[in-house]
Amino acid sequence: MNDRVTGLLELYDIEAVRVRKGRGALLCDTDNGCFIFKEYNGSEQKAGLQDRVLKKLADEGVSCERIFPTKEGALFCQDTDGRKYMLKSYFDNRECNIRDSQECREAASMLSRLHRRMVLPPGEAGDLSVYSLTREYEKHNRELKKVWQYLCKKGQKSAFEVTLLARYPYFLNQALEVSGEWKEFALDSDTEYIKEKGFLCHGDYQQHNIIRGNREFAVINFEKLVMDNPVRDICLYLRKVMEKNNWSVELGESILHAYDVGNPLPARSFVELYYRLAYPVKFWKIVNFYYNARKVWTPDKNIEKLNILMEQEQQKQNFLDKVFRDVAHLR
Repeated sequence: MNDRVTGLLELYDIEAVRVRKGRGALLCDTDNGCFIFKEYNGSEQKAGLQDRVLKKLADEGVSCERIFPTKEGALFCQDTDGRKYMLKSYFDNRECNIRDSQECREAASMLSRLHRRMVLPPGEAGDLSVYSLTREYEKHNRELKKVWQYLCKKGQKSAFEVTLLARYPYFLNQALEVSGEWKEFALDSDTEYIKEKGFLCHGDYQQHNIIRGNREFAVINFEKLVMDNPVRDICLYLRKVMEKNNWSVELGESILHAYDVGNPLPARSFVELYYRLAYPVKFWKIVNFYYNARKVWTPDKNIEKLNILMEQEQQKQNFLDKVFRDVAHLR
C-alpha cells in the first residue's frame, strides 16, 4: 500500500502512533489499540449488513471484529482510483491451531454460537438472495469438462498434466454423480425456508479467521457474509480441519457433536453437509488454478498437491461412510 492509501487514514477519527505494513493491509497502532486498514471489495449494502451483524454479535457477547466508520459516518472510503478501504479492529493473537483437537472443538462451539445469532429478523432479508449450491455445482462441472477437453486435445504435456489427466476420470465422474444426487435431493422449499428464517453464514469460517483470545476465540473477516444454510460454514471448517488430520473419524465426529450441542442440525441439513463434503472441491480448485494460471505454473509443487489429494481420497471416503452412515435412508 502506498502513501496515497496511508493518507486516507486522515478521514478517520484516530491518532495513529505508528503505521506498519501487514499482509495486504496497514496496521495502525493507536492509544486505543490496533486497527487494520485493508481493501474492501463489497457493496455499500453488504457493508451495512456486515456492520449490523457485527454489532448484534458484540451486543450478545460474541468476540468479533468491529468496523470503524469515517468522520462522516461512511463504513468505507475510496481512493482516487475508486478502490474501497475499510478500517476495522485488529486482534494481534495467533490463529486457531487445527492440529489441536480441543481447539478444533472450541472453534466448532463458537460457530454454533455465531449461527444462533446470525439470523435476520422477519422481513429484513429484503432483496438478499439465497446462495444456490445447485448452480455452483453446475458451474464447477462445466469448468471441469472444459479443462478435460483441453487436456485431451493438448499435444506435448508436462509431468503435471500427465498426472492430472490420469486422475481426471475418477474425480470428474465423482463430481457428476454427487451433483446429480444433490439435484434430486434439493427442494425449492429448502431455499424458501432459509430466506424465511434469515439464516446467514460467515462465508469463510476457517482457521485463519478464528483468533485465539484470552478466554475464547474471536472471529474476523466477515466480508463473505452470505445467506445460506449454516452447513456451508460447517463444511468449509470441517474440510480444512480434516485435510490436516487425515480425515480422522473420531475428530470429525467430536467436532460435529461440539457444534450440535449448541445448534442441532436438522436431518435435511445433515444430508446437505454430506453432499457438500462429498463433492471433489479440492480437485476442482487444483484444476481451476492450473487452467487460469498456465503461464506461471509451478508443476512440482502442484504434482505434490495432487498426490496428497489421491493419498487422502480413501481416508475421505472412509470418513464419509462412517460419519454419514445413516444418510442413505434420509436421501
